[in-house]
Amino acid sequence: MRPALTCVISLVVALALAGPAAAMGRPSVAALQIGLQAKGFYPGTIDGVWGPGTEHAVRRLQARARIGVDGIPGPRTRRALGRRGRHAFGSRVLRTGNVGWDVSVAQFLLAWHGFPSGPLDGVYGPRTASSVRRFQAFARLGTDGIPGPATLGALRRPLPRPPIWVRPPLGTAPTDGFGPRGNRFHTGLDYPAGYGVRVHAAARGRVVRAGWDAGGYGNLVVVRHPHRTYSWYAHLNGFSVGRGRWVSAGTVVGTVGATGHATGPHLHFELRVRGAAVDPRPAIRPY
Repeated sequence: MRPALTCVISLVVALALAGPAAAMGRPSVAALQIGLQAKGFYPGTIDGVWGPGTEHAVRRLQARARIGVDGIPGPRTRRALGRRGRHAFGSRVLRTGNVGWDVSVAQFLLAWHGFPSGPLDGVYGPRTASSVRRFQAFARLGTDGIPGPATLGALRRPLPRPPIWVRPPLGTAPTDGFGPRGNRFHTGLDYPAGYGVRVHAAARGRVVRAGWDAGGYGNLVVVRHPHRTYSWYAHLNGFSVGRGRWVSAGTVVGTVGATGHATGPHLHFELRVRGAAVDPRPAIRPY
């Protein structure tokens, strides 16, 4: 078989095994879901996907507000959401204390661009301002934490993607992917495994962190790769590498545990590019 054809086939197989990247839902639907949830009508995930659960919640709101029950979120339905139904995205400069439709859209877009701000609640608080500053640094804008026209325009750009290929850190398939989880955002992949299973480096790089993380990741190893890309291995039971060590793809960096904010043994794996959490799946290729 010709070398060029072999390379093409290998790439196709790698992409198939990696699985599709998570698809972002519609920010306007996410803002609607956030408003419905604040009113107590929507218990589902803030994913921006219009479905039976969202339509049912709209009908419940309409019935409570005594407006036409058609399941279509028109202007009267938006008004029934109160503060979270007001202010179109981009209609004002957001500041701490603002509540509205535009804040909900901004939070949803920040999360998908790799800078989640905690609960998706339509309230512009300190955590959202911090996420905005980190996103502004990523987008090479002034880091004032105030999302003006330039920041909102940058949030409309395509989502960041991994610039490198990586190997699976475990032999099992992930069961929890990158994307919305309830009213929050999951920034990586979760690989189920028993205590003590070896975790492997996803690519060649240098260990820049190996220690305890007080933010919920527990025992954490971070490896720096080219193009300002970093792989994170969280909730580890123990370490096999120290800060400063060079590793290759497949090097054992630690073992599976349940440290930090973990309810059971598993590996939380992330890829970050210049600080932005990106979906690892398009970058994963088999051994």
